Amino acid sequence: MYPRAILVNLLVIIIILAGVAAAAYYYYQTANYIKTDNAQVSGQQISIAPPVAGKLVDWKANVGDSFNAGDTLGSVVSGGTRTSITIPTNGTIVQETAVNNSIVGAGTPVARAYDMRNLWITANMEETLIRDLQVGQSVDVYIDAFPDTVISGKVNRIGLATAGTFSLLPSSNTTANYTKVTQVIPVEITIQGYEGLGIVPGMSATVQVHK
Repeated sequence: MYPRAILVNLLVIIIILAGVAAAAYYYYQTANYIKTDNAQVSGQQISIAPPVAGKLVDWKANVGDSFNAGDTLGSVVSGGTRTSITIPTNGTIVQETAVNNSIVGAGTPVARAYDMRNLWITANMEETLIRDLQVGQSVDVYIDAFPDTVISGKVNRIGLATAGTFSLLPSSNTTANYTKVTQVIPVEITIQGYEGLGIVPGMSATVQVHK
């Protein structure tokens, strides 16, 4: 029985030490970082639309093609007049529905683009954590698609309204009281050193803000 008692005691000690280590790690993380996996890659979406209605001709933009601001992507022939369709800023085409020789409407997007050199992270932080956030804090960013790569970032902007404020279906009930739930506030995080990694808008991310 003696060896068995020693083994039991050792197991108890190991369990206690593991619990202490886990508690210490949790305390260290909460004391030094603000973390959330409610985050994604964001960017400024660029809508490309003809300025006038007419017949689309000479369309040359395909998904994956990159253009500089002012480049002509195609033309619209309207009443004998040819009008160019240009991209308003630098960007890479991510979606296009244009069909040569089809009729297009004025202001109706025929393609969308993003500037892949100017992406950022939008992290939805719980309102109870906002008091510990400040512009300029360093951030470790982990993209779900590339979990072994750490991207450096900084808190650039803290939202002035909760994400739910702009919801089309706000929380309510028959008593006209607000539903008490923890709200989230969008936080913009600039990133650098991601070129060549292949991240694109919409990818999920986890962020760890240094307090």
